[in-house]
Amino acid sequence: MTQENVPVQLSPLPQTRSEAVTAAVHYYRAELARMAGWRDRIDRTTNWAITVVAALLSVSLSTASAHHGVLLFAMLLVYLLLMIEARRYRFFDVYRFRVRQFERHYFAQLFSPMPDFSANWLQMMGQNLREPKFFISYGEALSRRLRRNYIWMFLILLLAWVLKISTPKLQHEGTSLTIAESLQEVVANANLGPVPGWLVLAAVAAFFLWLAFASLRALDDGGESSFGEVHV
Repeated sequence: MTQENVPVQLSPLPQTRSEAVTAAVHYYRAELARMAGWRDRIDRTTNWAITVVAALLSVSLSTASAHHGVLLFAMLLVYLLLMIEARRYRFFDVYRFRVRQFERHYFAQLFSPMPDFSANWLQMMGQNLREPKFFISYGEALSRRLRRNYIWMFLILLLAWVLKISTPKLQHEGTSLTIAESLQEVVANANLGPVPGWLVLAAVAAFFLWLAFASLRALDDGGESSFGEVHV
């Protein structure tokens, strides 16, 4: 029989308690590394968003002739990064769940035993490994990241945009230093090429109303928030 025809033998399952503990510890370390990898991806996306905000704020507010559309473009880029981060957060949440299962039900019991503390946690882990599923929806992930980080970036961009369209000096060279004195002047300053100012204002208002709803709506935070204050 050639080497190619030799049947592959699967590694036997742990037969003793020490072997099972060793396998569990190695698996815990592997899941911890995967969780840390996705955590790093989330932080990178947030850093990109902060960089976009800082760079385009500098471009828009440092030059009087810079168009207010630069800030609208910044909002679009930040929202795109928010969508990417929400997707990454869903994966991070899965691996965090597995790591926390070990910490809460195994290591915590090792250091401070409690009677009858979630005796079925191994079955839950096994089921999750057989059929991996997300624990939060995409919308919930987006709302969570928006509420904890991105809403502040959007508010900063909104404040800068309002300042840009309400201060003529920031619109064109050679204009008055005073702020806009009428709503019609603000609407005129909000024009975006062929798009009238009133439509731009309505779109921005609708967008921020949706952001406010998404960040303030009641979510089922029954995950790590139910087990202490340290969560992301």
